[in-house]
Amino acid sequence: MRVMLKLFESTPGTLVLSLRSGGPIGQIVGPIINPNNLYIEGWYVEDNRSKQVLILLSNDIRDVIRQGFAVDDHEVLTEASDLVRLKKIIKMDFNLIGLRVNSEGGTKYGKVNDYAFETNNMFIQKIYSSQSLVKNLSSGSLSIDRSQIIEVTNRRIVIEDPTEKTLSPAQSAGLAS
Repeated sequence: MRVMLKLFESTPGTLVLSLRSGGPIGQIVGPIINPNNLYIEGWYVEDNRSKQVLILLSNDIRDVIRQGFAVDDHEVLTEASDLVRLKKIIKMDFNLIGLRVNSEGGTKYGKVNDYAFETNNMFIQKIYSSQSLVKNLSSGSLSIDRSQIIEVTNRRIVIEDPTEKTLSPAQSAGLAS
């Protein structure tokens, strides 16, 4: 399976396709994120048959293709009450979008406005934050790799303080000439 990052922003409304029937069986509504490891445990899916919102476990996704999420068939969609192992995570109803992003030192980097996950393992790899419109004009948005994340809570994400690159004496001398 190829490694590919997919933006969450483009995921709601994505079709869930049955390999058995060759057609769509539902569409993605939103993710079920484990805040402890930023793993997407599953997806809420609106079932085409019943219009009920069911759950598609990430382990049941065979492939993520341009047309949608490929699964074996309709039987992989499950009611939340049947997923005992995920009960706590489902109850948390954790959402990254809108969480504040702060550094260890207290610098505020705005709020999460999108994130990217790997389609082969469903781990969130990058988080994108932006500040208010006024601040955004001067500072733009920030891309945060999962390795920079120190803590995730229901209210904020704490990241490492960015390090500033300092020039070596040889580089400084080269600039002076």
